[in-house]
Amino acid sequence: MRKLFLLPLVAIALLAVACGEAVVPAEDTSPEPDAAQAVAAAQSNESAARDSDSEPAQAPEPDVKEPSSSAAVEPADTGTPGGVFRRLWSDPPTLDPHLTSDTTSAAIVVEVFSGLITIDLDLKLAPDIAESWDISPDGTVYTFYIRPNAKFHDGRSVTAEDFVYSINRAASPLTASPTADTYIGDIVGVRDVLAGRADRVSGIKAIDDKTLQITIDAPKAYFLAKLTYPTAFVVDKNQVESDPSWTDSPNGTGPFILKEYKVGERIILDRFADYYLEPAKIDQVRMNLAGGQAMAMYENDEIDITGVGLFDLDRLRDPNEPLSKDLRIAPPGFSVSYIGLNPEEPPFDDVKFRRALNFAIDKELIADEVLAGLRVPAYGILPPGFPGFNPELEGLRFNPELARELLAESAYADPDTRPRIVITVPGTGGNIGLDLEVILEMWRQNLGVEVEIQQVEWATYLQDLNRKRFQAFGGLAWQADYPDPQDFLDILFHSESETNHGGYSNPEVDRLLEQARVEIDTGKRIKLYHEAERMIVEDAAWVPLWYTGERHLLLKPYIKGYALTPMTIPKLRHVYIEDN
Repeated sequence: MRKLFLLPLVAIALLAVACGEAVVPAEDTSPEPDAAQAVAAAQSNESAARDSDSEPAQAPEPDVKEPSSSAAVEPADTGTPGGVFRRLWSDPPTLDPHLTSDTTSAAIVVEVFSGLITIDLDLKLAPDIAESWDISPDGTVYTFYIRPNAKFHDGRSVTAEDFVYSINRAASPLTASPTADTYIGDIVGVRDVLAGRADRVSGIKAIDDKTLQITIDAPKAYFLAKLTYPTAFVVDKNQVESDPSWTDSPNGTGPFILKEYKVGERIILDRFADYYLEPAKIDQVRMNLAGGQAMAMYENDEIDITGVGLFDLDRLRDPNEPLSKDLRIAPPGFSVSYIGLNPEEPPFDDVKFRRALNFAIDKELIADEVLAGLRVPAYGILPPGFPGFNPELEGLRFNPELARELLAESAYADPDTRPRIVITVPGTGGNIGLDLEVILEMWRQNLGVEVEIQQVEWATYLQDLNRKRFQAFGGLAWQADYPDPQDFLDILFHSESETNHGGYSNPEVDRLLEQARVEIDTGKRIKLYHEAERMIVEDAAWVPLWYTGERHLLLKPYIKGYALTPMTIPKLRHVYIEDN
């Protein structure tokens, strides 16, 4: 699933990820180290570059579990069904799956709605509403067989026609989905509907009540994985077309029913007893939207889980600390955080200026001195361990002398005529994150380049981001939806991609990405992606910042089954409360 998620502005540790789990920052009131001190340290200390010893990963063929009615991965069930799971959350920008493009929304949407296919805890494709499927010999026609027991929350049986309606709705210009082209655009006819050239998607049809057929424009190894994204989820036509406020009480198909949503106060999800897979073990999920200091709320037993901030981590690692027994460590996530640049907006229309900004940042120093080793410097796009990761990619590493040379050669060497530079980030309150503060200071000291920060409320930020209104933008990370390089490189950098928010365009990169889409030889496909990534990095389309390191969280000892993987959102139906 797609993963644009808001990065914590004070806490450095991520609470959870996967398909872009919404990230709830752990509140931290500890004094923050002065950014200027970190910069001073940069001038007196050399940081050794991290060398990866990882072997080049290869993009696999679709990793699919054998379709069966019991494909879901379940944790050991040693707890009594029932109980309430409590967490701190934020108001979601939307609860419409066809409009979802952020993890704050997605983490709720995936509990209330569902689709044909899911990604399980082993990061493999697994049956969801579709209990099985067939693929034609030429790889372009998919036939899905819908579970006979799949129901909406009101008890109505899910049919193939419900998916025909839902895909057509997602593609409709009236819906204005920010993700339809990216995630269902491979279906024949979707782009015609998006462009207003057709009224109906020609590549999807109901064979009968329980048989759905989808035709795509070319054989693509990653197509099934795209159907795990909420854009392809099923919605109830009768409710959507009769109730303008249908998302206030949606008739979904997921393991939980949205019982209550009060903006700024709470979201309550109730267990759906007739869920077509094994129903959830807990009775209810309560999400506190009122805000507060997460660590204090956890210590006061008001919530069951919280991320761990940089300034609490040392305390919690102390075995004499009572809460140390609650500390959990999750493996690094498949994500990359970055500063996006619009190459059509001065001064970012000059590649030398963009490259100068990259070379002027000492990421090793920031990772070690400011982020306490909880982040890994990013010099490429694909994260370590992800299919297609290239450990030989050098990237634009810290070189202040070269940065100054490039700036002098650029069209914007003169600070008196240089355009105003503004990076827009989500949030309020003025706290932009220590790493960004240090980066601004490094640009100032190493290049004499002044950069301003503008903060925008999260929902508005997403709207403006999707409309490509920013000169530069930060505070985001891209989290893997599915284990294929296409999910990063094609989706983020092809000139026609709707999620290419900076508007980067390179015809040669487009050509390589288009070749990789249909290349069936895995080795050749990886080489195409390696070359495309190298060109993207050399063009300085972004300022890549960090890959996710180990993730730390506190979890009440009686909460079991909460699984963090490098990619998927934790599925709350697997959570249970252990008997005392």
